[in-house]
Amino acid sequence: MTIQQQKQQPYKIGVYGLFLFIGMMFIASNGFAHGISDSDKQAMLDGGYIEYIWLGAVHMLTGYDHLLFIFGVIFFLTNFRDIVTFITAFTIGHSITLIFATLMKITANYYLVDAVIALSVCYKGFDNLDGFKKYLNMKSPNLLFVVFIFGLIHGFGLSTRLQQLPLGDDMTGLILRILSFNVGVELGQIAALAGMLLFIKVWRKNSSSFMQFSTISNAGLIAAGLFLFGMQMHGYGHMTNSEEFPLNKDDHYHTHLSMKEGKSNALSEEDQSNNLSEGLMTLD
Repeated sequence: MTIQQQKQQPYKIGVYGLFLFIGMMFIASNGFAHGISDSDKQAMLDGGYIEYIWLGAVHMLTGYDHLLFIFGVIFFLTNFRDIVTFITAFTIGHSITLIFATLMKITANYYLVDAVIALSVCYKGFDNLDGFKKYLNMKSPNLLFVVFIFGLIHGFGLSTRLQQLPLGDDMTGLILRILSFNVGVELGQIAALAGMLLFIKVWRKNSSSFMQFSTISNAGLIAAGLFLFGMQMHGYGHMTNSEEFPLNKDDHYHTHLSMKEGKSNALSEEDQSNNLSEGLMTLD
C-alpha cells in the first residue's frame, strides 16, 4: 500500500462508517416505524413503569431524526464541558414539552411535528457547513438557544407518540408513566451519545481526513433531513387523504400501482391522439 493510499484509508472508512450509521437507523425506522405499535400498547397494558422506561429508550435509539440532530450538534465539540452544556440544553428542552404537553394533553399531527424535526437535521448540517456565513452573509444564530428550541420541538414529537399509549386517567399514575418514559429516553440518548462520541473521536485523530469527512457528513445530514421530511409529508398526505391514499400496506401498494397504470394509460391515449392527428395532417 502506498503512502497516498494509507492517507486515504481513514477517510474512506469514515465515509463508509457514516453511511452504515445512517443506513442502520433507516433500517431500524422501518422495523419500529418510529411510532407506537399495537404490541407496544398491549405491553403497556400488561406491564408497568419498567415497560415505559424500556419503550422510551427503544424509541430514542430507533429515533433516527433525534439521533441525526444530536450527531450534528456534537460533531465539532471537543470540550467535554461544551458537550455536557449543549446536550443538557437539548435534554431540558425536550423534557419540558414531553412532560407538560403529555400531561396537559396538547397534541398535533405527529407527521407534521416529525417533518419539522427533520428540518432541524437539515438546519444543523447547514450550520456545520458554515452555510450562514457562506451563503447568507450572516453569523449563525446562538447555538445554545437554537439547540434548546429544537429540543422543545423534539420533545413535542415524543409527546405525540407517547399520547398514543393507554396512559390512564389517574393523575399520579399518569405522571409516573410520563416520567418513566422520559427516563428511558434519557438512557437511550446517553447510550447513543456514547457511541457517537467514540465514533467521532476515532476519526478526529486524523485531522486532515476528518475535515474531508466533516464536509461529507454534514452534507449527508442535509440530504437525510430532506429525505425524512419527504417521508413525513408523504405520510401526512396518506393520513389527510385516506380514501385516495390508504395507510394499509397492501392498499398503499395497490394505490400507487393504480396511479402508475393510470398515468401510463393517459400517456398511451395521448400518443394515440397525437398519431391520429398526424395521420389526418398527412391526408390533408
